Amino acid sequence: MEKISRTKIVDVLSRSDFGTSVNVKGWVRTRRGSKQVNFVALNDGSTINNLQIVIDLAKFDEEMLKLITTGSCLSVNGTLVESVGQGQQAEIHATGIEVLGTADHQTYPLQKKGHSIEFLREIAHLRPRTNTFGAVFRIRHHMAMAIHRFFHERGFFYFHTPIITGSDCEGAGQMFQVTTMNLYDLKKDKNGSIVYEDDFFGKQTSLTVSGQLEGELAAMALGAIYTFGPTFRAENSNTPRHLAEFWMIEPEVAFNEIEENMDLAEDFIKYCVQWALDNCMDDIRFLNNMFDKELIARLEGVLKHNFVRLPYTEGIEILEKAVADGYKFEFPIFWGADLASEHERYLVEEHFKRPVILTDYPKEIKAFYMKQNEDGKTVRAMDVLFPKIGEIIGGSQREEDYEKLRTRTAEMDIPEKDIWWYLDTRRFGTAPHSGFGLGFERLLLFVTGMANIRDVIPFPRTPNNVEF
Repeated sequence: MEKISRTKIVDVLSRSDFGTSVNVKGWVRTRRGSKQVNFVALNDGSTINNLQIVIDLAKFDEEMLKLITTGSCLSVNGTLVESVGQGQQAEIHATGIEVLGTADHQTYPLQKKGHSIEFLREIAHLRPRTNTFGAVFRIRHHMAMAIHRFFHERGFFYFHTPIITGSDCEGAGQMFQVTTMNLYDLKKDKNGSIVYEDDFFGKQTSLTVSGQLEGELAAMALGAIYTFGPTFRAENSNTPRHLAEFWMIEPEVAFNEIEENMDLAEDFIKYCVQWALDNCMDDIRFLNNMFDKELIARLEGVLKHNFVRLPYTEGIEILEKAVADGYKFEFPIFWGADLASEHERYLVEEHFKRPVILTDYPKEIKAFYMKQNEDGKTVRAMDVLFPKIGEIIGGSQREEDYEKLRTRTAEMDIPEKDIWWYLDTRRFGTAPHSGFGLGFERLLLFVTGMANIRDVIPFPRTPNNVEF
């Protein structure tokens, strides 16, 4: 077969130089036709749209043609021809075909029929070849690019925080330990506690749940930074909203107070949604038609309105009134409660019908580093609540007062010896500063309309599941 440089299918489909010889490579989605001519739908992952390959059977070896089955991989030379079929501008009339890889028709799991999302999770090594997951993972790429563009254009520096850590940022204790010790022969002291002196780091270490604390250190030198990396939480939650390994984006900004932090969060998320609509419309339209008929309208709706800014206390009053009027929640609502997803979604979807930024939470249900308000009861926290998701961003103004921060860590039994370096930034040139964390997969749930967080990450890590 003549050597011709490959052209991606996304580029072929937009060309109009008909009569040109081209080469495409990709995987067969379907094959149909008559005894004289066959039509192969070829896809190479560059777009959700397939390219039609027209094959005159008389011009090709019969044995080779038998190898062209769903899932097989082809290299095709041919002439670019204006398509007479609906929905595509161009097709290729094949002049040469090489089968690069066969796919046994009896055992290839992705035949031309509907497959459940649950089944596709069991074959996560093949599911990117489906229309659905090809669309999801292309959107995932574009969202990552949008995030980097947003912060770069605004003068933020991309800062790499450690994945292995000796501190628990959230204070929840649900962390994966990292060790080089022999787990079958652990050295213990006379009290039965594990001795870490022979471990690689000489102390107990874990996979990080957040890069925030280290990000704050960088913000106090570089002014405005963001992290974007994997984080880990050993929370035994088998829900559609939780993963054990997930990605977080965490900006930290010196001199920002809570109002600027809310502005940044709203601008950021609107930028990402606009980017998706501008760059991923073919994929979003497919997901809208297949899974969530309101997806495009919901994405466009986020851009139309300012987010509601609502103090926690007022939010509780709205929810209590809903209960008094007969609305049924599974979990109780009262001042001091950590809101459940159903409460968050009620505020967003039923009451305000737009995203809500909930502020000024009770200090007892928030982390030690959040700045305390003058009332002594609440902190300058802010959670961005979204339709269908609930909390999509969590953040706060950070406590910059050294003595207040020390007092709060003592109240929460956080050993000072573990975070002395964090406290030092309040001793040496402290300044007001704020930041937040966006769960990347939760953003993707919103942008794709998928119902389960396991379907927006290539290889989900959940309790009892570490396949692939």
